Amino acid sequence: MQRDIISDLESWKASQRRKPLILKGARQVGKTWALKTFGAQSFDNVAYVSLENIAPGVPSEYAQLFGRTHDPRRIVRNLGLALGTDIDPGRTLLILDEIQDCPAALGVLKYFAEELPEQHVACAGSLLGVALAREDGSFPVGKVTFREMGPLSFSEFLRATGGAGLDAFCSEISEPEPLPDVFASQLEERLQAYFAVGGMPEAVQTYADGDGWAEVDRVLSDLLDSYDRDFAKHGGAAMYGKLSQVWHSLPAQLARENKKFVWGVVRDGARAREYEDAVLWLEQAGLLHRVMCSSGPAIPLSAHDESAFKAYCLDGGLLRRLAGLGPESFGRKEQLYAQFKGAFAENYALGSLLRQLEVTPRYWTNDKPRHEVDFLVQAEDAVIPVEVKSGEVVKSSSLRYYARKYPGETSLKMRLSLRNLTLDDDVLNVPLYLADHAVRIAKGVLRAEVRR
Repeated sequence: MQRDIISDLESWKASQRRKPLILKGARQVGKTWALKTFGAQSFDNVAYVSLENIAPGVPSEYAQLFGRTHDPRRIVRNLGLALGTDIDPGRTLLILDEIQDCPAALGVLKYFAEELPEQHVACAGSLLGVALAREDGSFPVGKVTFREMGPLSFSEFLRATGGAGLDAFCSEISEPEPLPDVFASQLEERLQAYFAVGGMPEAVQTYADGDGWAEVDRVLSDLLDSYDRDFAKHGGAAMYGKLSQVWHSLPAQLARENKKFVWGVVRDGARAREYEDAVLWLEQAGLLHRVMCSSGPAIPLSAHDESAFKAYCLDGGLLRRLAGLGPESFGRKEQLYAQFKGAFAENYALGSLLRQLEVTPRYWTNDKPRHEVDFLVQAEDAVIPVEVKSGEVVKSSSLRYYARKYPGETSLKMRLSLRNLTLDDDVLNVPLYLADHAVRIAKGVLRAEVRR
């Protein structure tokens, strides 16, 4: 598979101000694979060290090498002896996997940054976000570089399933002009498959190998089972039930017309004070994305957050299995599936937007009359309201109301649907299969407006 994170890692390698790298992301999104692939492609040698505990409370045999000294040169020499390989700064990528199980190794990253910057050190781990959140103060603040990795995007899915040419075609689009029908129909068909498969690497590989939907669903179900085991293993007895309840409530939360997260959907009578720690844990684990409600379009968006939020799943394929839907659901026309299609389209759109933005999108609501804008996107010093629809028939009453309420702050509106790519006055119609390129296209429109 061709993962976009590899080019980010290449940029990290070439940086003159390089620091040790920590690759964050949910379990099973391919972090270890990406680091090993990057190392094999870009270095003479790769030194891989797993710091995972052998058993609960029993550290890896390599953990002692970090606890006895802070001297990075001595650590590198000892690791080389233990692995039976030379670790040459500038030529060898040192991978420290499952680093969350070795706090001493996290602390030593500071000394790699200060005393041995020429040594390329890249780290990853399961539930690393959760581990970092509860660090006791030994974490080397300001001495590491973070990168985030998620499931395969639709663009990566195209390349992994024989659609590299289509992906290249989409990457070259710069003007808001309709795509030829022959390409639009192919992309729409592949998007339908992506909605069902999702972007978890093993599921995508299974689909690409032609093993059938039953096997794809087995892979997704196994992943869900592994997450449930993580809730028990890493969340602890007190948190396990809450984590499982919040996680399994996501399909019901997103199926609602008003997708504001409702604690009562998690459990009848539930309150925020009981479950907000579980939501935070899932967010830190990379399994859940939280989108806050914004009171308005002013920049920065984060300064106008309200307490309400919407919660989305990290992956559409996992969401489908959580919801108990078959892969054929996205091809059905019955009203029964209409609301779920909208939920999946919105979940997919958020994943695409997150990969393109430095600032997490927000959403906006108005109570009387009732209107909701799915996302507010901060780009080019502008706030773009974004509406997401799963089909070609769209109504934009909320977008119009928002624009009337904030005329001076709304230079461009965006609609993600199955309509072809067009610019209709100040509404940019972006087909869902181009969502990975939506922000780039929107920025081009905004720049063109400035030039005029």
